[in-house]
Amino acid sequence: MTEISLVRGDITDQTVDAIVNAANSSLLGGGGVDGAIHRRGGPEILAACRALRASDYPDGLPAGQAVATTAGALSARWVIHTVGPVFSAREDRSALLASCYRESLRVADELGVESIAFPAISMGVYRWPIEDGARLALETVRSTPSKVTEIRFVLFDPAAHQAFAARL
Repeated sequence: MTEISLVRGDITDQTVDAIVNAANSSLLGGGGVDGAIHRRGGPEILAACRALRASDYPDGLPAGQAVATTAGALSARWVIHTVGPVFSAREDRSALLASCYRESLRVADELGVESIAFPAISMGVYRWPIEDGARLALETVRSTPSKVTEIRFVLFDPAAHQAFAARL
């Protein structure tokens, strides 16, 4: 049975097997969670992302997919990078957001991960409504078969923590 928990704080402080990065498609760092993970994890993460860009993802990682790299100096073994969709009121992109969580768990299973920390993917600069994002995140991880035994949502923002807590 998988345990799902919520933590209010900084995802880069988590001691887990894998930390999920809400990356941008370039995989080369950015703002928010992505920038924090790259800064705290150090140059090994960027080097691994550059290698992925040079080989498997010359055009970047598409939204909804996930790929793993070293975690560098973080207290994790792996960083699983996934690109969330930008919210659109005109186009339903919820399947892409759900795919971020599902694909991250698939990669985690391939790596033998037992514990994983997720951020609130797409709910920051990509403007996904927090309540809907929390619903999608929790429904997806609950319904995705996985060998991961601990799923931790690490939420920096009090409103995100409240939205996830209401759904948990």
